[in-house]
Amino acid sequence: MTQISESSRDEGLKILVADDEANIRRILETRLAMQGHEVVAAKNGAEALEIFRGFEPDLVVLDVMMPELDGFAVVERIRAQSEVPIILLTALGDVADRITGLQLGADDYMVKPFSPKELEARIRCVIRRANTGNGAAGGAGGKAANVVVVGDLSVDFNRRQAFRSAERIRLTGMEFNLLELLISRSGEPISRLDMLEKVWGYKPERASDSRVVDVHISRLRAKLEHDPENPELILTARGMGYMFQRIAQTVDVA
Repeated sequence: MTQISESSRDEGLKILVADDEANIRRILETRLAMQGHEVVAAKNGAEALEIFRGFEPDLVVLDVMMPELDGFAVVERIRAQSEVPIILLTALGDVADRITGLQLGADDYMVKPFSPKELEARIRCVIRRANTGNGAAGGAGGKAANVVVVGDLSVDFNRRQAFRSAERIRLTGMEFNLLELLISRSGEPISRLDMLEKVWGYKPERASDSRVVDVHISRLRAKLEHDPENPELILTARGMGYMFQRIAQTVDVA
């Protein structure tokens, strides 16, 4: 599942919370339910996967350090079948460990201890940007063509899909919005800070937050580039951030 239906937006979201700490589950269940969301909680990774298959959530909030299956394993298995937004909760002090979750496909992470209000804000940002279809280009002040063609890559903004020749490339909602922002400002370097604000909806509180952008860029390159180690589409703007190659051809589709 990659899109939230109109009825889901009106009635609240279906959210799966997985954490082995009972007090965190209780707090999040209570607060999110008060906001009109339908919340189901799991106490370990195996239970989270079992619930996921039947519940089909709109968003997953997932602790990393859980018994039976850790959060990394759960992210990997969910991403094999779904692009549903995932926010990781991690108490791990090593930045590299947090980055691992992003590399596996998580959309964002928060470090424990965390503020429930901040998590709620992150949930709103992730859902709004990953699933509503209101992409990042509008927030960037640009208006992208309905279809952009670069070589054998085509990006359809109406359908929010990317294709290599006739084969669809699976992108998460956040990955697509990042790509849309880059294309809408092709040939223009965009800073990591700007990307975080436009795509994720928050300003970084610590230097390591910008790694969220780096990992998502790496994931996009792995999916879009013929040679991710020598990218031709998504270029590095030294000392600043990234930019999409200047586009020579665009095709408008009614």
